[in-house]
Parts: sequence; C-alpha cells; structure tokens
Amino acid sequence: MQENILNAFTEQAKNMYAPMAKFNSLFVENMEKMTDFQLNAIKAYAEMGLDQMKKASEIKDADSVRTFTASQAEAATALNKKIMEDAKALSDMAMEFKTQVEGLVEEARATAATTATTAAKAAPAKKTA
Repeated sequence: MQENILNAFTEQAKNMYAPMAKFNSLFVENMEKMTDFQLNAIKAYAEMGLDQMKKASEIKDADSVRTFTASQAEAATALNKKIMEDAKALSDMAMEFKTQVEGLVEEARATAATTATTAAKAAPAKKTA
C-alpha cells in the first residue's frame, strides 16, 4: 500500500513539474535565439560604422567630401532599413515565444484538469470501500 502511495506521489510530482521543465527548455532555447540575433545585429552595426569611418578617412579634397556626403544619405537609409528589419525580426521572435508559452500553459491546464477529474472520481470510490 505504501508503495502505491509513493508511486502515485512520484507520478503526481512528474506531472506537476513537467510543464516547468518544458518552459525552462523553451526559455533557454529562446535566449539562445535572442543572443545569436543580438550578436549578429551588433556585428552588422559595427561593420556599418567602420565602413563609414573608412570612407571618412579617405577624404582628401572637395570632391571626396561631396562623394562622402552623398554616401551618408545612402548609409543612413541602409541603417534605417536594417533597424526596421531587426525590429520586425525581434517582434516575430517575441510573438513566437508568446505563442509557445501559451501552448504550454494550455497543455498544463488540460493536464491539471484531467488529473483533478481523475482524482475526484477516485476519491468517492475510496470512501465507500
């Protein structure tokens, strides 16, 4: 009888902690994606900045100043586009994570409801026996 109680307790503990383990795994996976994204973004922005510094260091005369000034508008447009793309990608990752967390919550709720229903059915049977 004690073995049955211990087995039931072990099973309930597994059911109770399974959603947390899934969430932790999902969280770590999301943090890895976010870290990779941020590192790639930092690299891209640094390369853009360094490219502009190289172009500025090549200024020798009035014509090169004009060329550099014209390239600044293109660089600003490219930077703005990159920022918008990164913001959208970040938003998409956040929405995907939210959807996955909602799925885990729903799964945990369904499991808890099933467990509660099973326990409620088993409880009266024990009282009458």
